[in-house]
Amino acid sequence: MAYIDGYQLAASRVLDLAQPMRKGMPQSANHPPFRMSLERRHGDYVRTDGGSAANEIIVTGGHVGTHVDALGHVSQDGLVYGGLAASDIQNHQGLSALGIDAFPPYVGRAVVLDIPRLYGVRVLPAGYEITADDLSRAEGLAGSDVRPGQAVLIGTGWSRLWDQYDLFTGMREGVPGPGPDAARWLASRRVRVVGGETLAFERIGPGLGHSTLPVHRILLVESGINIVETMRLHELLDTGLGECLLILAPLPIVGATGAPVRPLALIPA
Repeated sequence: MAYIDGYQLAASRVLDLAQPMRKGMPQSANHPPFRMSLERRHGDYVRTDGGSAANEIIVTGGHVGTHVDALGHVSQDGLVYGGLAASDIQNHQGLSALGIDAFPPYVGRAVVLDIPRLYGVRVLPAGYEITADDLSRAEGLAGSDVRPGQAVLIGTGWSRLWDQYDLFTGMREGVPGPGPDAARWLASRRVRVVGGETLAFERIGPGLGHSTLPVHRILLVESGINIVETMRLHELLDTGLGECLLILAPLPIVGATGAPVRPLALIPA
């Protein structure tokens, strides 16, 4: 039998943690929209034996849909993670360091912190700020300790609202997510990667948009912790499990500041 971090692979159920990518899906207005169309349709070209094929063209930003933020995605006062000058690692071809192609695929344990469960709800209110105390209490509720070098998935229930564009994007009321003290709590645990259900991972207040992103600064720039955004976590939250085996492998687009990913959670069958 094959085991990873105590999980027996042959006896596991697989949950897809990615939102489906389609034209018009919820996304941040800061990034190019996702578009797909058939470039060639069946019948446009027919081979001598009667065979035909269709293919598409896909245009997307690296931070659209379920995706991983590279460490070079955010800078503060001109510096990225490790004190590097952002101007020294970027050009029109992308990032020469800290791009998403530098992210080693993650296969390992992930602790699931279900914040709505603390309050007896399925979805946190819009604009709710998750605190360090919330994370500590959710860790106790999960019965799974957060460990260095591993992953943490923070549930808000927000992926249940995927089909409600205006509400999901928080255009009017904001979205729930960790605040700065929660980010420092995660950084103090020295985790490798964190994930959440919203477009920006962190709390966005009503009407504020992405005017400031302190959690991104603390995690990406100061702590070297990658962020996964727009995850589909509600099915995992519904299991009540406090941890899972997470498989996380974003597209290795050279020099990109982020890339789409299809995370998989393995749980006991």
